[in-house]
Amino acid sequence: QVQLVESGGGLAQPGGSLRLSCAASGFTFSSSAMSWARQAPGKGLEWVSAIFSDGSGLYYANSVRGRFTMSRDNAKNTLYLQMNSLKPEDSAVYYCVKGYRQGSRGQGTQVTVSS
Repeated sequence: QVQLVESGGGLAQPGGSLRLSCAASGFTFSSSAMSWARQAPGKGLEWVSAIFSDGSGLYYANSVRGRFTMSRDNAKNTLYLQMNSLKPEDSAVYYCVKGYRQGSRGQGTQVTVSS
């Protein structure tokens, strides 16, 4: 079955960086669009970024454009999210999602941005 395991979350200071990874298994990763989503306490799910299977169609939410970079390594079945210039409002649980802004997701990794 589809397995998505996120890692790389943690505590970062404002202005700092984190790199999230998502190890995918149970499906043909190279043929699947993928996304990152996040959910802060008391808020709905926000689509952070998305990418098609061939690396095209990059989507970024306005709130993260220019600071976050999404990429994928189809040879390693791994999805990445490089997060720079972090802000306190980036604090949330970040989910790896199989699909383009829709689909099944992993358990998530907590990102906390605080001084």
